[in-house]
Amino acid sequence: MAITPERNAAGEAIDYAEMLHALADASVERGFSPYHDIDWDAPEFQVTPDDRRWVLPETDLIGRHPWYRSLPVGVQIEIGRHRQAGMAKVGLQFEQLLMSGVMLYLLNLPNGSAEFRYATHEVIEECNHTLMFQQAVNRSGADVVGFGRLFRSVAPLIPLIARISPTFFFMCILAGEEPIDHIQKAFLRGHPGDYHPILKDVMRIHVAEEARHISFAHEFIRRHVPESGFLARGALSVLLPVAMRVACELIVPPSREFWSRFAVPDHVRRELFWASAGSRRERRGYFGDVRALAHQVGLMNPVARGVWKLAGIDGPPTRYRGEPVREPTPRARPAD
Repeated sequence: MAITPERNAAGEAIDYAEMLHALADASVERGFSPYHDIDWDAPEFQVTPDDRRWVLPETDLIGRHPWYRSLPVGVQIEIGRHRQAGMAKVGLQFEQLLMSGVMLYLLNLPNGSAEFRYATHEVIEECNHTLMFQQAVNRSGADVVGFGRLFRSVAPLIPLIARISPTFFFMCILAGEEPIDHIQKAFLRGHPGDYHPILKDVMRIHVAEEARHISFAHEFIRRHVPESGFLARGALSVLLPVAMRVACELIVPPSREFWSRFAVPDHVRRELFWASAGSRRERRGYFGDVRALAHQVGLMNPVARGVWKLAGIDGPPTRYRGEPVREPTPRARPAD
């Protein structure tokens, strides 16, 4: 392919390539190691049965529920330990699928591709994340399964989407990254000090590096959606909210083993995910940035709006990247 002033040797827009090289440089200069940057053997990292730092904060859907708050502290600690370990296990399983699909996508990229360079750095970071998450699970002592058995049986097929439709695959990546990023940021913002350092250090590293990964996925979609044909864009507009909701159901609620282990009443489970107005509002909040992206790339058409609403994740787009979900402002009562 002939090189033009607007494109590099791989046919990528120069401004896009420059952004990817900047992200790759940041991976080189500000990368983390799960063993150099976390002191797993420090005394404060020890896991003990009566450690209140595992109690779930009110930023967590389970942690704020009256049923959980009414339990003895020892049970709250045990539930919190399994909840956090379960989220870490799901996170590492999701990233294993992400890495497999990204490597399939990179297989056919041409020489000189900035996407190849950045995405390979991202895969390296995701490998470190899986090591970090598994170490956190192992140290917690909670024997958690992560994804359910049915999904684990079909999961090896998921990376193949990257060969069929790379754009949809990166949408699927966002579908997993956005809820995890939202939950971890809310935890760090709303629970600033009194929590176990295993959680603090793992979340601190993950949030910092996921900022680059999410930025890349957003930009990949911005660049590649316009290259799709009319029918493909229509299909992507409908598949985007479907992917978001399916990934949310796989990632956010605990496993069946969790509900059974702690004998959670059915009505509590339903309220937590997603029968209550508060939980539905939080679920919509996970995807405000993705709704903004859909508006930007022309994927928020009337049919797509209906699918977003049917999936229960509709709402306004965020005004800026990472805008936190805020509680509705109560209306003042009229004077008597």
